[in-house]
Amino acid sequence: MEKIIEELHTVVRLKETTEPGDIVVILAEDPQSLMYARVAGFERDMNKRDEWWHMAMHILNVPPQKVVWTLRTAQFTGQEIFTMGGKKHYIKALDFSEHDEDAPVKDVDRKKDNKPGLRRIK
Repeated sequence: MEKIIEELHTVVRLKETTEPGDIVVILAEDPQSLMYARVAGFERDMNKRDEWWHMAMHILNVPPQKVVWTLRTAQFTGQEIFTMGGKKHYIKALDFSEHDEDAPVKDVDRKKDNKPGLRRIK
């Protein structure tokens, strides 16, 4: 599981936080699977002493499925691997932001005739 998580971090950009509206990647150990879900929201679990949250998600499969998992913040932000039913799981939000400062501006974005136009400003 740890090796798959390492590979995942090299393939996609992931966020440190998870908020309603985020798309999360969910890795499961058995059966070994990877799926995506959209976070619908969080509600504090007042029945527990520690900080636990009811995390509502829409699993993005056909048909979409709404689930609610009760997790701690470290579990739904990818800080720790957790178990459900004795099986390891990992959740972390995808980062779709376009502020990749290492990415060069492509020549395709510029006009060929050197006339003024839209420019990408960082």
